[in-house]
Amino acid sequence: MINVLMIEDDPEFAELLAEYLAQFDIKVTNYEDPFLGLSAGVRKYDLVILDLTLPGMDGLEVCEELVRKYDIPVIISSARSDINDKVQSFELGAYDYLPKPYDPKEMYARIMAILNRVGKEEGKGTKSSPKSDFEIKGDTIYYKGEALNLTPAEFEVLSLLVKNQGITQSREQIINSSATMSIDSQGKSLDVIISKIRSKIGDNKRIQAVRGVGYKLV
Repeated sequence: MINVLMIEDDPEFAELLAEYLAQFDIKVTNYEDPFLGLSAGVRKYDLVILDLTLPGMDGLEVCEELVRKYDIPVIISSARSDINDKVQSFELGAYDYLPKPYDPKEMYARIMAILNRVGKEEGKGTKSSPKSDFEIKGDTIYYKGEALNLTPAEFEVLSLLVKNQGITQSREQIINSSATMSIDSQGKSLDVIISKIRSKIGDNKRIQAVRGVGYKLV
């Protein structure tokens, strides 16, 4: 589960975005008041989505405090399109600036890109992360040290799930990432491919179906 703190004074907009992101195991907690948002235990969140036009405190001030005190990734989500706002946001340490209106799919893509980047940067430190049971080497995937005998389609699907372990991938995302499947011709075969991968892994519980959305590797 990815926990996102949102500071946005438009509750309807925040609710719509939260509903969309929920299908990818992203929980959004919104505060309309920036002062409440800053006192909401920022350290327990993975990322902040921040509006700039807020009651009582400008979003740029909020951004500065978030970066200075908590060093947390911040995505600016604002209808303010002035280039000076964008430049200042980046100078203050914001990771991204997404002008409203935008498609929730784009916000999801940017969240994942940032968290992947942050994860890679943290991996350069002294802390070691738990070793995954899966390892991708070239065109082969190893599970618990054993090479899996996968078809090209199975390799593509499992690679995507391994690279995004713990994060739900929609059926459309999985199919679009594959060179050997298409929504029109082979989209319905995805469930069969998943079944075959589970069989080759020997553990049906590692790849979970997320009803109405897609699959995730746990």
